[in-house]
Amino acid sequence: MRALVYDAYGGLDRLAFRDLAVPACGRDEVLVRVRAAALNPKDSFVRKGRFRMVSGRTFPKYVGADFAGEVAALGADVRGLSPGDRVFGMLEEWTYRRGTLAEYVAARAREVALMPRALSFADAAALPLVSLTALQALRDVARLREGDAVCIHGASGGVGTAAIQLAVALGASVTTTSSAANRELCRSLGASEALDYVTDTPFSVAQRFRVVLDAFGNLSFDRVRRALRPDGIYVTTVPSLRIVRDSLRTLARRPRARLVVVRARRADLDALTRFVDEKQLRPVVDRVVSFDQAIEGLRHLETKRARGKIVVKVD
Repeated sequence: MRALVYDAYGGLDRLAFRDLAVPACGRDEVLVRVRAAALNPKDSFVRKGRFRMVSGRTFPKYVGADFAGEVAALGADVRGLSPGDRVFGMLEEWTYRRGTLAEYVAARAREVALMPRALSFADAAALPLVSLTALQALRDVARLREGDAVCIHGASGGVGTAAIQLAVALGASVTTTSSAANRELCRSLGASEALDYVTDTPFSVAQRFRVVLDAFGNLSFDRVRRALRPDGIYVTTVPSLRIVRDSLRTLARRPRARLVVVRARRADLDALTRFVDEKQLRPVVDRVVSFDQAIEGLRHLETKRARGKIVVKVD
């Protein structure tokens, strides 16, 4: 099969297409013929060596965690899926010994679910990582309640566009921060107030929000603490020493600071499908590129100007 890989940490010049063996399918795995994959900042962070203490020094490494495609083979212990099923999912992957910018991927059974019937492969591939991150941040970490006031910072990216829709579906009132050019996009997804992060100051008002979700990763707990209610919580999607420190010092006091670490769960993928079926969640796709253009897609991702997701068609 053809796959995009790299043999050392570094820039985009490290990436190359290579012919590799189709991965074997273990007892609890699903071999998926990938039809589309989506790009995420995590792909670039790992390739640049930002998390090398976790990702390790074993090469080659693959690229991509999101996928949509067809079941090609099933391990003996897998239930609820059949060859030919149209599926989507997310690899729970930090070492990147597996990746979805490849013609085939062997995914664990819990990383795969039947994809929403109304979606194309490209649209389905745009959902898993960002939507699971948003769902688990809001529902599980923040324990979002109906009527809560939520601020989503960096709302026009992949996690942000999913978080707006899911917060509204969970009954919250949503304020967003984005560039001025993306305010209308945020409103169209359900934000009741869409602010410009350059000119507006949403965190200057005391106790304005119960939840602040930092989807961009450039806020801090200290910056938003005044704007949080006494029972409030700041959740970020980007690991750092600062969020570890802030989480530890707010273990026994409120408001709190927490990091969401997304997990691949078939039950949560099924929940995303229900949100799609009920028209409460739709993928936001910046662009779709061919497999041969995947490196250019990553180049655009690293400008941090993408509106929603960049999807790679692997056909």
